[in-house]
Amino acid sequence: MFTPERLVLARKRRRMTLAALARQAGISAQSLTAFENHRKNPSVETLSLLATTLGFPISFFHAAPAPDMTPGAVSFRAPSKMSAAERDSALSSGSIAATLNLWLETKFSLPQPDVPDLGELASELTPEQAAEHVRGAWGLGEAPAPNMVHLLEAHGVRVFSLAPDCLDIDAFSTTRHSTPYVFLNTRKTGERGRFDVAHELGHLVLHSGYQSPRGPKAEAEADAFASAFLMPRAGILAQQLSNASVERILSAKRRWKVSAMALAYRLRTMKLLSEWRYHETAKQLAQMGYRKAEPNSGLVRESSQLLAKVFEALRGIGMSPSEIAAEMNVTVEELNHFVFGLVPVGFEGGGQRTAPARPALHLVT
Repeated sequence: MFTPERLVLARKRRRMTLAALARQAGISAQSLTAFENHRKNPSVETLSLLATTLGFPISFFHAAPAPDMTPGAVSFRAPSKMSAAERDSALSSGSIAATLNLWLETKFSLPQPDVPDLGELASELTPEQAAEHVRGAWGLGEAPAPNMVHLLEAHGVRVFSLAPDCLDIDAFSTTRHSTPYVFLNTRKTGERGRFDVAHELGHLVLHSGYQSPRGPKAEAEADAFASAFLMPRAGILAQQLSNASVERILSAKRRWKVSAMALAYRLRTMKLLSEWRYHETAKQLAQMGYRKAEPNSGLVRESSQLLAKVFEALRGIGMSPSEIAAEMNVTVEELNHFVFGLVPVGFEGGGQRTAPARPALHLVT
């Protein structure tokens, strides 16, 4: 059976309007509208043409509707940079990744969600207090946060990567049926990637359910949460960074695994740098190339431990990359976009086809 919602999903994933798809596929916009609105089913030939144009297998359009990502329930990092087409493409990516998660849950016992739910208390706590609460609940103390992707996965957050064509989206998060999701742009430095993860954790803690994750106020709160989570007050004070020089900031940032600008800003909010000293420091860091990059940083971009274990286990039962993608009704290339490029490509299928029971994945943070 043809699933109209899948055609809409594929078109938005490729950032195509009805008119653009009509031109490229050589099909009238009127017919496409009828297909998407459940008024008419495409012929076998027409569906094949649409599949080729959109870059999805024909089976993609026969599968059940994918989990929806409602814009009002999603928080985007830096939403002001994003066009409607970019937003819809990212949400479509999220729907495909959520489909993968549902499939994985039938084969593996994944970590259960354990993100502190502050409920109405979220409106009473400052972002810094909320960050301290989560750090306490997760037993992190005042030490630098470990690998942020691994940390969230260990607490039941499903973390996926964004396709490289999502150029104007840093990250986004949402919760579906009590399962939290975070989607990350992988083109940024390791330090800024960690901040994005902490920012989205802030949304999940502060704005999931009780408050709507929208607007500049919510973004500022998530930034403040991320800053406090990655650079806890007591830990920063213990390093005696009052009136720290640029050289001292560059040294300390390596301990906390954050960007130089983020650490300087944190020192300013903690009143360890005066306004004048902060602006002079920021100006000097910018001249050294630290506004958009982290020169000479050896920090590796964090990836998924859970997904790496998943693909290792699937390889162990002889499931090839093409078979995994076929289960998802996507191409191997499309699948790789959402899993940090972790789909193994060096083996062929064969051997045992299914595991006797769902294996439990244990994550180390």
